[in-house]
Amino acid sequence: MTTHLVLLRGINVSGHNMMKMEALKSCLEAAGFENVVTYIQSGNVFVDTDDDSTAAVGFKIKQEIFKVFGHEVPVIVVNKQDLEACLQNPFLNEKDVDLKKLYVAFVSTTLRSDSINDLKISQFKPDEARIDQNRIFIKYAVGAGKTRFDQKYIEKKLNVSATIRNWNTVMQLLKMYEER
Repeated sequence: MTTHLVLLRGINVSGHNMMKMEALKSCLEAAGFENVVTYIQSGNVFVDTDDDSTAAVGFKIKQEIFKVFGHEVPVIVVNKQDLEACLQNPFLNEKDVDLKKLYVAFVSTTLRSDSINDLKISQFKPDEARIDQNRIFIKYAVGAGKTRFDQKYIEKKLNVSATIRNWNTVMQLLKMYEER
């Protein structure tokens, strides 16, 4: 059995793509996933399956959500190593870093190190970003709600699916992964 962390983008936000976590859990269990556990209402789901392919798991879950709920929801599946790599967040090395301003964008494909140029992050100073494979570490100067450097911008500039989690959520998900 392989454990996967499934990150859904854009559910239960401002009344769009509403999905109760109990209903999502039931949907995924009916589709054959085991030990389904959700964390908060924003689309963080752990599943166990015999399939070790993150792409196959993501595709199956995306299909099930559309079939049951009628929502076209981007799905990004990460493994424990992907989540553990978040501990290498370069902004953690800064003196007096405000953890409430740290975020991680998980993207659907491995990015080139020069993709940071494609993001044109310099346009969003004082916000900062660093790319690490399928993650973008973000440090917002003011906060996530007051920037144009968001998930939609990342998706458009890099032609990927992306979903962003705050640092507290990333750490909680890692703790949950380790407890499984």
